[in-house]
Amino acid sequence: MSARIPLPPGATIGILGAGQLGRMMATAASQLGYHSISYAPPGDNVAADTCAELFERNWSDTGALAQFAKRCDIVTWEFENVPLSAVAAIPEALLAPAPRALEVAQDRVNEKRFVEELGATCAPYTRVDSDDDLARALERVGTPGILKTARDGYDGKGQWRIASAHEAAGVRFPGRPCVYEGMVAFETEFSVILVRSRDGEVRFWDSTANRHESGMLVSSTLPAGALVESQVEAARSVAEKVAHALEYTGVLCLEFFATEQGPIFNEMAPRVHNSGHWTIEGAATSQFENHVRAICGLPLGETATRFASIEMRNIVGEAALSAHAMLCEPGEPHLHLYGKREAREGRKMGHVTRVSQ
Repeated sequence: MSARIPLPPGATIGILGAGQLGRMMATAASQLGYHSISYAPPGDNVAADTCAELFERNWSDTGALAQFAKRCDIVTWEFENVPLSAVAAIPEALLAPAPRALEVAQDRVNEKRFVEELGATCAPYTRVDSDDDLARALERVGTPGILKTARDGYDGKGQWRIASAHEAAGVRFPGRPCVYEGMVAFETEFSVILVRSRDGEVRFWDSTANRHESGMLVSSTLPAGALVESQVEAARSVAEKVAHALEYTGVLCLEFFATEQGPIFNEMAPRVHNSGHWTIEGAATSQFENHVRAICGLPLGETATRFASIEMRNIVGEAALSAHAMLCEPGEPHLHLYGKREAREGRKMGHVTRVSQ
């Protein structure tokens, strides 16, 4: 695929994963004249509502992945835990971003080392592969801290907070590689979301202040406040270095803690991100449209914020069952429900964005 010739209307975008991010990506793609098909293991694959076709097969089915790839002009992903073995079944020339981004992001220790080499500051951390490692980590890093699985954790899953040395006595190594991190004293968390084109152009959206509960994002708000705004430039510098080092194509998110000592890197997501959902209504070009533009070789869209005040709030669990009542609220809230069949506790079912001048 040439870096100079964009994919024509009618081309097919393949999406690995079929959740809400793929659903919204396919919607943006259709507005630009593209067809989308998705590949995901059997489950509540809501991207099937907006994709022309769903390959519902296991990640280990290399034959199905090869058939999927033959139908595509470009292949991207909607979440960072797609197995690398599955990605390897697809010709690398079709993939955007390149698989290197997944290799880095899928291991928290490798991810931290990677961004540190590019100038980022991380919380104190050490790898943990045994009970003895955990004991040494607690002695070296101290408490409070948080033990995280090195792979596959998201939205607070695979994490154990350790508040004190007394509490640490009851914690055991969970049997798979982990990282132990010291807790950071921070005022708020914020995201740096960028899009990088195939020829290396980078554009940023404004950074939101993010609020989490139990490891899950609750809300993203603009303006983000003076402390975040004073640290965005330094955080953007790190994010841009990461994007260039990975020769990245598409939307990339890096999350930071805003502290008195400056921005502390938390983690990266090589994909469109929950904290960027506000861009659908709140920015000149949404993160989903710009991801499609980037991977298809189209010119990037402007990322300017369109409103003075914006709040995106996740709709979780059974709150979705009464979410339509929000449509009666003042201020014309923008409601997005993802079509998931089961409203389980802790499950993201949708989001609502409120904007004002």
